Amino acid sequence: MNLKISFNPGDIPQKPGVYIFRDRFGDVIYVGKAVNLRKRLSQYFQRSRSRMADPKLRSLINSIDSWEISPVKNESESLILESRLIKEYAPKYNVLLRDDKRFFLIRINPDEEYPKIRLTRIRRNDGSRYFGPFPKGNVKETADFLTRYFGLRTCRPDVPGELDYRHCLSSRIRDCCSPCNGKVTREGYKERVASLMKVLEGGCEEVICELRGRMDKAASEKKYETAARWRDMITNIEGIFGEKRRNFRFASIPSESGSESVKDLQTALGIDREPKMIEAFDISNISGQFAVASMVCFRNGRPDNKSYRRFRIRDVHQSDDFAMMNEVVRRHYSRKLAENRTDTDLIIVDGGKGQLSAALSALVALKYPPTPILGLAKRNEEIFLPEKAEPIVLDRSRPALKLLQAVRDEAHRFAISYHRELREKRIEESILDEIEGIGDNRKMQILNEFGSIENLKKATAEQIAERIPGIGLKLAELIKEKIG
Repeated sequence: MNLKISFNPGDIPQKPGVYIFRDRFGDVIYVGKAVNLRKRLSQYFQRSRSRMADPKLRSLINSIDSWEISPVKNESESLILESRLIKEYAPKYNVLLRDDKRFFLIRINPDEEYPKIRLTRIRRNDGSRYFGPFPKGNVKETADFLTRYFGLRTCRPDVPGELDYRHCLSSRIRDCCSPCNGKVTREGYKERVASLMKVLEGGCEEVICELRGRMDKAASEKKYETAARWRDMITNIEGIFGEKRRNFRFASIPSESGSESVKDLQTALGIDREPKMIEAFDISNISGQFAVASMVCFRNGRPDNKSYRRFRIRDVHQSDDFAMMNEVVRRHYSRKLAENRTDTDLIIVDGGKGQLSAALSALVALKYPPTPILGLAKRNEEIFLPEKAEPIVLDRSRPALKLLQAVRDEAHRFAISYHRELREKRIEESILDEIEGIGDNRKMQILNEFGSIENLKKATAEQIAERIPGIGLKLAELIKEKIG
């Protein structure tokens, strides 16, 4: 065994996760999962393990030159990540999962005239959007329901026409919006697809709310079997696409090495130095409510999670993405200037010319050192540069574009998660608004004292009355009754 490997058990978290072993050439030779990373890795790095009887394990241990870990939230996530990394690297010491059954992915090709949901087990570089993999829940049934819910087509033709309409059963039972017959325009159909993608990305609140209404209605009419079906579909959607299901976004990062993608991006943009340190911004708001922004950082083509930042929009009080982008860029880089840090090689903003101009004007106002900056528009993956009138469109197979997409998607995910967190916190806090005798001032007193509704639920009525001035035992008991 290579005893020069630095290993200190105290540096390893006692959490579920995945570990990767590399040989002296830097190649991945083994990927494994663990319920407890510290305990599992400690079993490898023992002198006695190099003298064990199993020749395969002995050979593996003697080949380890370096290792790395990726902690996750639970055992299910570690299984997904382990499977994904084994498929990506095909390590020579991993044999069990190479031909094992893969989890389902949902595939949508946005370049089709009328996109539709497809299920697959293999992710290909074909320009399609992939969601998953999904280790639990009835993915097939849920995908069928979402297809019907958004009225998308299920027919085989690439571009369905009038003849297909005559033989289509979906349109007759009103499951399909019938783009083949002109009942919906191409733009209207694409809007349905965009709404579907929001659900697949985790924004399933509206669908869940409607399904709860159907379930409650069926239950009130004593149609319990129907209510149970809606309940099961709610559980499926929440379990498969909901916030608690973690997406490993770095899986969409190019399979090429980070350095290769970075070099290709330098060539594609025609900039002087390699963009080894990239910072990207995204805005998330609904009609100006709970407006937030994210900043994610990639170093050498890989996420640097410790450098991520999130922002509440403070100065803009209307739905104006351009002004919000200007504010966030100004705040972030004014702080970097104050700290004498001008280490950013490339700045990316999510959007087109408007967002790019807003960010650029903030940098100019700050007199920030000249730094390459671009806007990446989602529709056709157009790259907007300050000095160019027309956008750059890269081949979808280029590592440079894949890296840009990965950075943009991670910024979007990070912004959406923060927006959802604030929105759900506000929804939860609104329970207090429904209690007679609780005004805005008293509500703020309660939240400031207990920190959250969750903590308030843990307190007794006596504790609430004791800790909040002006609230008697009777009102405290009413609060406990309402919040459950």
